[in-house]
Amino acid sequence: MPQTSRRRVRTYDPDRTWSALLAQAGHVRDAVEELAPEAYAGESGLPGWDVRTLVAHIARQVNLLGVLLAEPEPVPGGKPTGLDEWTQATGPIADQLDASTRAAEQAMGDPVAAIDAAVDGLGPLRAQALRPGRLIPEPFGGMRALDFTVTRLVELVVHSDDLARATGREVAFDRQAVAAVARVLADGLAAKAPGNAVEVRVPPYAAVQCVEGPRHTRGTPPNVVETDPLTWIRLATGRTGWAEALAAAAVAASGERADLGPYLPVMR
Repeated sequence: MPQTSRRRVRTYDPDRTWSALLAQAGHVRDAVEELAPEAYAGESGLPGWDVRTLVAHIARQVNLLGVLLAEPEPVPGGKPTGLDEWTQATGPIADQLDASTRAAEQAMGDPVAAIDAAVDGLGPLRAQALRPGRLIPEPFGGMRALDFTVTRLVELVVHSDDLARATGREVAFDRQAVAAVARVLADGLAAKAPGNAVEVRVPPYAAVQCVEGPRHTRGTPPNVVETDPLTWIRLATGRTGWAEALAAAAVAASGERADLGPYLPVMR
């Protein structure tokens, strides 16, 4: 009989989430302000996108919080889309996201001004973004505003890393932002591959059990995967392949079931 997850739904502290969002958005702004004009024509590492398109995407993803909060609040009905569901919902609309990003890039003037406006626009949104019970008409169905705010952390952290690798310039990472993203993606894996046969550890931020198979009840589990937060984020979003990470000793895997290759990436 297939195993099902009985994990407790993880919650995120509103104030810490908001502080992390502002901090990581500020780090992106700092990095973009330092880019030379010729850097925007460079490859981003994402299929078909140059650095200018990547910056347009980041600005759009930050702006999207305000856009959705400005829409009429949905009438409470079915179960809101949760973070686990969100990690699985972006892949099927990849073409739609690509088209909207390209449109945003065409409409964007100065990239620095676009990022400045996006970051500055966050300030007035705090009360509604963190209001308990506030729903927004998120593209995959109604979603709690706080959960959607957490998804903005995922966008910012993942694309901060993309920007750094594409340009060769350091982009700082807010510790709380990285912690939240590592947890969202670990929980997404546990939802995608439910079970208790493998323990995935991303110290010091996350540890989840996943994959069908024998369940351990005490002591060290027989199947363990452990890696650092940035490697985990790259694995979970398809920036790094499983075999590549193993070969580079960026991930440790012990036990006959400790192969996450079939379940990665968690989201695209």
